[in-house]
Amino acid sequence: MDPVLVKTTLDGRRVEVIDGWLCLDGRPEVRDLTVLDEHPNRQAILKACPSATHMGGRLPLTMPQASVAQAALRRSNDGFDGSAGAVHERLRQVSWRKAQTDGVE
Repeated sequence: MDPVLVKTTLDGRRVEVIDGWLCLDGRPEVRDLTVLDEHPNRQAILKACPSATHMGGRLPLTMPQASVAQAALRRSNDGFDGSAGAVHERLRQVSWRKAQTDGVE
């Protein structure tokens, strides 16, 4: 799957979705976006970037940018790999997310 450009930062770095990751300058940041209303540091983010509605790791995104990113992330997950290794990896990721939600660091 080809990289999907989400935006270019003020300093010229590309924010793209590559292989199911939101990437900054080709380096993976996150697999999921966070709605700004659910972000613990939303007030500071809105002060720095008033038009932000979502966060992709440390990257603030506006609604149109988040929409492009979310669509590309979903498309990359549409191709379900049912092999034993892929299922094991998905279960590992879900277990880790659950543990993080419950407070494990």
